Amino acid sequence: MDYPDFSLEEAALNRGYLRIAGVDEVGRGPLAGPVTAAAVVLNLADIPAGLNDSKKLSAKKRVAVESEIQARADWAVAHASVEEIDNHNILRASHLAMERAVAALDPLPDYLLIDGNLIPRGLAISAEAVVKGDGRSVSIAAASILAKEARDRVMVDLAQQFPGYGWEKNAGYPSKQHRDALVKLGVTPHHRRSFKPVHKILYQE
Repeated sequence: MDYPDFSLEEAALNRGYLRIAGVDEVGRGPLAGPVTAAAVVLNLADIPAGLNDSKKLSAKKRVAVESEIQARADWAVAHASVEEIDNHNILRASHLAMERAVAALDPLPDYLLIDGNLIPRGLAISAEAVVKGDGRSVSIAAASILAKEARDRVMVDLAQQFPGYGWEKNAGYPSKQHRDALVKLGVTPHHRRSFKPVHKILYQE
């Protein structure tokens, strides 16, 4: 398995930047719940072991690495709500979550490594977009782990308030259980009305 490294961070340090944050978001694909982002400034002299794209780690491993990141790095997590997803669009909402996570770091970073191919327009800090960054940069990988764990916990909490959709297992993604429950139980306040499967149920003829 390929692991992310800190070559992108080192390149930024060599260009004179001092405080480099990795930024990633999770939750673009679900039919319900917020989109969540994290920003992480690692201490490059004390990088937690086992950092990787959150999708490549088991749930148990993610939780263990999450606590290591939280103990040894500067980090922040932020969300954009279902209302913001529906009012803007999922891309803009995910960028809002990223902007909020970066703004919550204190002190602010002076350089950002952002997962994906776009830099959110609300960021005034020097940045580069890194395609598949969670598999290339340890800082982005750390952010992917914190964002995923934070969002999964939100969905577990919401699952207790709205049982039957399986959010504790599917995190709001369109699993068969979730799609069947949408038809049978209807649309909750936490569903993304702008997403086609939800929109169809709301406005079926």
